[in-house]
Amino acid sequence: MRKVYITGVGCITPLGNSAKELWESVVNGKCGIGLITKMDRENLPVKVAAEVKDFHPEDYGIDKTMIRHNDLFALYALAAAAQAMEDSGLRVGEDVDPRRLGTAIGSGIGGIQTFEREHSNKLQYGLRRISPLFIPEMISNIAGGNVAITYNAQGPNLPVVTACATGTHSVGEAYRLIREGRADAVITGGAEAAICEMAIGGFNNMKALSTSEDPMAASLPFDARRKGFVMGEGSGVMVLESEESAKRRGAKVYAEVCGYGNTCDAHHYTAPHPEGRGAAQAMELALQEADFKAGEKVYINAHGTGTQLNDKGETRAIKTVFGEAEARKVAVSSTKSMHGHMLGATGAVELIISALALKHGVVPPTIHLDEPDPECDLDYTPHTARQWQADIALSNTFGFGGNNASVALRRVAN
Repeated sequence: MRKVYITGVGCITPLGNSAKELWESVVNGKCGIGLITKMDRENLPVKVAAEVKDFHPEDYGIDKTMIRHNDLFALYALAAAAQAMEDSGLRVGEDVDPRRLGTAIGSGIGGIQTFEREHSNKLQYGLRRISPLFIPEMISNIAGGNVAITYNAQGPNLPVVTACATGTHSVGEAYRLIREGRADAVITGGAEAAICEMAIGGFNNMKALSTSEDPMAASLPFDARRKGFVMGEGSGVMVLESEESAKRRGAKVYAEVCGYGNTCDAHHYTAPHPEGRGAAQAMELALQEADFKAGEKVYINAHGTGTQLNDKGETRAIKTVFGEAEARKVAVSSTKSMHGHMLGATGAVELIISALALKHGVVPPTIHLDEPDPECDLDYTPHTARQWQADIALSNTFGFGGNNASVALRRVAN
């Protein structure tokens, strides 16, 4: 089984449109949540979201035809992939055989903005006015497919769709492809652009979204005042590479991907297991594969959505994994307090944050944690980032359908 390194990162997020901007915002506790500007919010039941700002796809080498013929979620993926490939310096055909370069980029919802637009055309003008590109623009796998075409990645192409766990599962499956020798490098991550009326209406009607009109009091992970998540959008993409390939070309390394847990609660189609049963098992599997040793320092980038059920269940799951006493020595934070819940993209973005946390020896904060829930009583790094060198980072994401994903990263001394 081969070691797997992260050698390139790229992202489009509510906290900035590069990994550098994202990290600076996270370390400084910046909040990327604001009043919705993408549509008239007067009649919306939810007024705030974590929107991407100042995104111009042409800035990332995406041509006009691609811009015109793709949903926003796919454009986010293409832009993040362009950054990640440039950052890695990986040359297709020179450093890696195209047949050994894979893609694993997922989306939890896919082209819902395209769906909303074309459904409106159908109602207004009839079936003949539905775009012939409706299906390829909408389907969730098109982001990964277009990235593969762009970089001539002829190896495994594995689009993952596991709701909010999509980004983490994508990276975990990419890690397995390299670890087991099925690819030498994989472009992997997640993308989402679901801030639209249909998605807001659907999530709100199931009472999942925060209805706070104050952007600074909307996304409140582990806080007693929490009342739902704040929808975000964007993309996170990484280049994963085998140790041999990375060392052969002298690539810089952000972290080693060293463990992956993938489980199902088998409990309920939207609600997590109240004791965090599947979440705990996913973390245990990731740590076991990472060869975790007692005494190693752990940072957990929690799923931490700011919903009542998730935050309590995840806290219980962490205690199950580490034990009551040792769990209190683990540094935990929910960066969703800053960038919102980016759905299928969130796990990939949070893994980038986790890798940078290991690299820089900093634990990101959970901002706005003013009134801790007594049932959420771990060290969630309230308000302010702190210097603390972890040996291992775990990034958790859980999704509808009972999907649980946890990926373990190990610090690599450069």
